[in-house]
Amino acid sequence: MDERPIHILLVEDNSGYAGVIQEMLARAMDIPYKFKHAERLSTGLQHLETNGTDVVLLDLGLPDSTGLDTFARVYDHTPKVPIIVLTVNHNDALAVEAIKSGAQDYLVKGQFESQVLGRAIRFAIERNRVEETFKGENVFLRYILDSPSPLSVMYTDTERNILYWNKGA
Repeated sequence: MDERPIHILLVEDNSGYAGVIQEMLARAMDIPYKFKHAERLSTGLQHLETNGTDVVLLDLGLPDSTGLDTFARVYDHTPKVPIIVLTVNHNDALAVEAIKSGAQDYLVKGQFESQVLGRAIRFAIERNRVEETFKGENVFLRYILDSPSPLSVMYTDTERNILYWNKGA
């Protein structure tokens, strides 16, 4: 990661828990960061529009939105910003659904320590960076494979079954 501060947005309606998260970050983050707290989803979405944010810590139960709809609204608003769900709801099915929908992590409040939060933030940002890099490389590779080049390109599996071939092949 580079040396500029990580911009963290916490969307959490409980100001007491927001204080706990701030304390956890102070203990866990060994790199510079800037912290912003929004108590409502609408305020958080406004912040995302006007400020650079590297990661969102998102409570799913807010006064103006609840459940996976909360996640979907943030994700639809800023799909390139990694989102870590923080919730009191210890529900494996909800956790799997959140991850399938694009959440980087799902942490249950009161069941993780500072180091876990710090690691989740760093992992989410790095994973997001790597995914964006691969998306660009995949677009380039698809362009090469789909080009009308006379160069023959075939893609096979480990048993040498042809899975894809270009027009040149």
